[in-house]
Amino acid sequence: MSTFETLRRQSRTLESLVDTKLNAYSRLATSIATTSSARDVDLEANATSEDRWTDIEEEIEGLLDKLRETSDELAAALDNAPTRPSPTMTHALQRHKEVLQDYTRDFNRTKANVREARDRANLLQNVRSDINAYKAAQSSASDSLLAERGRIDSSHRMTDDLLSQAYETRDEFARQRSAIAGINARMASVMSAFPGLNSLVSMIRSRRRRDAIILGVIIGICTLFLFSYVF
Repeated sequence: MSTFETLRRQSRTLESLVDTKLNAYSRLATSIATTSSARDVDLEANATSEDRWTDIEEEIEGLLDKLRETSDELAAALDNAPTRPSPTMTHALQRHKEVLQDYTRDFNRTKANVREARDRANLLQNVRSDINAYKAAQSSASDSLLAERGRIDSSHRMTDDLLSQAYETRDEFARQRSAIAGINARMASVMSAFPGLNSLVSMIRSRRRRDAIILGVIIGICTLFLFSYVF
């Protein structure tokens, strides 16, 4: 039965390794669950935990496969033994199978807890990302509204300046109209004060035209006499 004892020692070694890895895996699962339920999720720490979790999972699965193969080899060794196995050997084989089942069950339960914790962490992270994106969109919309309000205020100020200039121009025209009206009134009063002024001015203009005509005729006659004398 040396082969059986060798396989038993190998099974105990594998069981010890599996137990150590399961404890580490359980602590890591607790850490992941605690981190995922925290208010702030550290992405870098989560990535590191996820790498460790994946590595430990693969190691445990490999160890469980080896332990399962060793258990099958133990059963085959007892079945192919030349003599009838003792109750101690049968009990030992049964015990190894029970330990394998317990380890497999614990691993599957812890694995499910890790999956649930990771899904919760991812959900929380997605929710926070959506919230941050919504806040960013709201902030961008507020900035756009503020910028649009600034442009509207600038347009209002420009409109007010144009209206002020228009009012000033209108007031200037009114002042000029009043000044012209005053000049016309003064001219009318002057003309009314001197009723013969218009006729006098007309007579002066007529005499100037007549003098100009006479002067032109005299110059023309003199020119004719001059040409007649010369030729």
